[in-house]
Amino acid sequence: MIDRAEEKLRVSCSNGRSDRDQSTTRASMLLLLFALCCALPRAWAEPGAGLRTWTRFARLPYPADKAFLHDTFPSSFAWAAGTAAYQVEGAWQKDGKGKSVWDTFTRGGARVLTGDVGSDSYHNVRADVRALSQLGVTHYRFSLSWPRIFPDGDAAGARNARGVQYYRELLRELRDIGVQPVVTLYHWDLPDSLQRRYGGWNSSALVGLFARYADFCFSTFGDDVKLWITMDNPFVVAWHGYGTGVVAPGVKGDPDMPFRVGHHLLKAHAAAWHLYNERYRAKQGGKVTIALASHWIKPSSTRLESHQACQCSLDFVLGWFARPLFVDGDYPPCMKRNLTHRLPSFTKEERAYVNGTADFFALSHGPALSFQLINDSLRFGQTEDLDLRMLLYWVDAEYNNPPIFVVESGWFVSGNTKTKDAKHMYYLKRFIMETLKAIRFDKVNVVGYTAWSLLDGFEWYREYGIRRGLFYVDFNSEHLTREPKTSALFYSKLIEKNGFPELPENRPAVGVFPCDFAWGVAANSIQVETTPTQFVDPSVYIWNISDNGKLKRLESVQIPVHRMRHCADYAAIRQQVSEIQAMHVSHFQFSLNWSSVVPTGQISEANNTLLSYYHCFVSELQRANIIPVVTLWHHTGKLSSLPAPLEANGGWQSDETVQAFADYARLCFRRLGAHVKLWITLNEPNEEGLCYAVGHQLLRAHALAWRVYDNEFRKSQGGKASLVLHMDWVEPAFSFSREDVAPANRVLDLRVGWFAEPIFGAGDYPPVMRSWLQQRNTIDLFNYHLPTFSEEDRQLVKGTYDFFAISHFTTSMVYDGVEDKYLYKDSLEVQMISDVTWIMSPRRNSPVVPWGLRKALNWVNSHYKGVPIYVMANGVQEDTARFRDSLRVYYLYNYINEALKAYMLDGVNLKGYFAYAFNDQRDPGFGMYGNVQEEVIVKDSLNHYRNIIDHNGFPAPNSPAQQCLHTPDHCPVCQVLAKQPVVGFISLVGSSVLITLGLVIYYGAKRHK
Repeated sequence: MIDRAEEKLRVSCSNGRSDRDQSTTRASMLLLLFALCCALPRAWAEPGAGLRTWTRFARLPYPADKAFLHDTFPSSFAWAAGTAAYQVEGAWQKDGKGKSVWDTFTRGGARVLTGDVGSDSYHNVRADVRALSQLGVTHYRFSLSWPRIFPDGDAAGARNARGVQYYRELLRELRDIGVQPVVTLYHWDLPDSLQRRYGGWNSSALVGLFARYADFCFSTFGDDVKLWITMDNPFVVAWHGYGTGVVAPGVKGDPDMPFRVGHHLLKAHAAAWHLYNERYRAKQGGKVTIALASHWIKPSSTRLESHQACQCSLDFVLGWFARPLFVDGDYPPCMKRNLTHRLPSFTKEERAYVNGTADFFALSHGPALSFQLINDSLRFGQTEDLDLRMLLYWVDAEYNNPPIFVVESGWFVSGNTKTKDAKHMYYLKRFIMETLKAIRFDKVNVVGYTAWSLLDGFEWYREYGIRRGLFYVDFNSEHLTREPKTSALFYSKLIEKNGFPELPENRPAVGVFPCDFAWGVAANSIQVETTPTQFVDPSVYIWNISDNGKLKRLESVQIPVHRMRHCADYAAIRQQVSEIQAMHVSHFQFSLNWSSVVPTGQISEANNTLLSYYHCFVSELQRANIIPVVTLWHHTGKLSSLPAPLEANGGWQSDETVQAFADYARLCFRRLGAHVKLWITLNEPNEEGLCYAVGHQLLRAHALAWRVYDNEFRKSQGGKASLVLHMDWVEPAFSFSREDVAPANRVLDLRVGWFAEPIFGAGDYPPVMRSWLQQRNTIDLFNYHLPTFSEEDRQLVKGTYDFFAISHFTTSMVYDGVEDKYLYKDSLEVQMISDVTWIMSPRRNSPVVPWGLRKALNWVNSHYKGVPIYVMANGVQEDTARFRDSLRVYYLYNYINEALKAYMLDGVNLKGYFAYAFNDQRDPGFGMYGNVQEEVIVKDSLNHYRNIIDHNGFPAPNSPAQQCLHTPDHCPVCQVLAKQPVVGFISLVGSSVLITLGLVIYYGAKRHK
């Protein structure tokens, strides 16, 4: 068997080599054929070798393995687009065409729409070819309509000359633009006469009928066709055409019929392959195969049984047809065990006849199966997935490394979507990326990729409810005009570049931050325990040795304590400061709790115990050379963080609350300001969902608090104050025109500019924001009223900052279409979307997109040139049980590297970076310290972050250490010694003598007493 296969490959390769002297218009075809025929298997794998796929991929490094790969495809790689005859041709009764089973099926039952017109490709050959030319593809996959060529289905009868002429014209047009055809003989549209006369594929008579039809096609079109596909996705035909009845011909009721149909389909394919091999291959030099489709499946557990169930699922769908062709001419053992006598059997001669009848592996992947046409029973209790890369690896391992041509791949959008098909575009990007990884990382021999489909058309049992085309077809126009979608523009650019070549901005930056860069860690709050330790505890304890061995306090027994309390007496403070110190950070940012500090809202009734605790905390931080960064008010979404009386009196909409905040700020500045040099008035007041009237009051509250610090405390305390704005980046989903960028700019103006422009800019809301909301007010029932600043308030708010601080976590994309109503923002009229190639975090809609931080920093810098910027919170959520938090390690490295690019390459005045968060106890899932019961666990991310801090960035290997000059503290005596050394020396000696005399007199008098 091996000898026969190798002999075929040698013959094929020699044919390929002789063809290389042909004209340049066929060069790409020859490269592909050479790849298809000359790729000898690495090793003959044992049957079932695909079982190792799940174990292998589970061991790959996460999340690095999921990161985007910047690379290109092999130079001989084939880029294609495809269609199927019934979906696009139309002209169902024109020029002598006979009925297909789909013509009959769509007129029965509850079905409403038909493919009678489709995309009318029968009358639009040149428009279709023009679309292919615009894409720049090397290959075009299309199918012949069996009943258009033979209306009665039997090639022994009369053929339809006009139908033949239509395909000859199409092939001639393709030849003129240098696009190679990939022709499918049968894509589900069986002549209806054969279904009525024989029962369709349930009859073995179809084997001979199909062979005669194939013979005619090979002889008539074979000189122009070098890649043939006998039939598309026989699984759908057998299982759903003759089992579930979901697709034509819609037969159901006999549970054994799908397996008989599959048996006949395999024999028909083998007959066509042998016919070509014996009569046409030597002259025409083409290749013949069958297109097999599959879903992907992932195990529900790591147990071997789950992996075997996944293997069985793939065997029932893909292996059903692939194993007989590529392995041993027989069905997979899993099918034989489960179906026993229900599954037809091959004789020894039939196995030999069927085996090896595929010159390459044509793989279909996408929504035709995944999540739509796989029954629960075929999942075997496992979970369906969309991983094309793993499927390619499985095929490679299971079927002895065949050359693989992906002959159908893509996704879909709703039937109402026109040219802005972002969802389709990003799924296309994902599948192409997975194909590239399979080639580069897994060494799978993938030779081509086909985007499905070229045009919008009739989508089988989904009718016109979805669209899959790269080109939009206006079904209501007279000539069914074609227009390229965003997916077409993307695909053409990708073909032009042959993949995703690396750009300079994709490479990690090498360098360091400035010496005075602030390295910090952020926490929403700190642990507060106002009871001091045993050093100031007057109680008496005894060991309870007869019971549990714990200390037992004696009631009503106390001893006098003469020792004064110290801040270090608080165990919670000691522990937290020690843990912060171990991170090597220079700054620590946390929030006060207004409602706890001033429960009634009246500063005269402040909680002095809590204030003293906060005072101790910041003073102990300072003693440890850590600069405290204190937030006065932290927005907590729907949970109120205001003192209860103020919340009851209208909350932030009340002027009383605004003034009370200024009074609260004054109290905190006075009590804590000696140890705090960086103040945050409001943290993330611009969170989504806050009404504009409340936002207006928050701006006034911030401004009043900032003015209090500026007028009353700055001179004596020397600190700085500002607010933190939430600023996740918003990227245009596509940017092929100026109009594509407008939705993203609108979102940034209404989310960030809302607070930034009044403070850092002109003292008023962004003009885009005001005009947009005025327009919405006239057409909506919702209240989008934006308050107006009085001149007094404008002057109050404008310029109330010392730095620009942002919290940044993720990136999203927007465009002005409607695809998913759950992610559509009505107030902004934008559709939110994520690039499905991004690494996803456990938090919903929070992918890991490091370059988004750099873009956010550049946005701030471009709007408010030169402003000092702090990243006050940046982090990712991960399972609290994962102490080896590889996702957070990846996140911190790459986000900080993007921050370095903003500083080094873009000239952003970046002053500091704060990782979020300190520990899981206060910020579950975000911490770099974890907890198991009462034990504190240092996660991997903490060690990696500390390493970055210790190196002040990412210095080049073997580069000298960064030299930082430290400014000495203010020292009057030192200045005198430096300027007047003689006077200074005499003064120093005189002072020493006086101190010595004083000590002698003191101790002499004490001894005398």
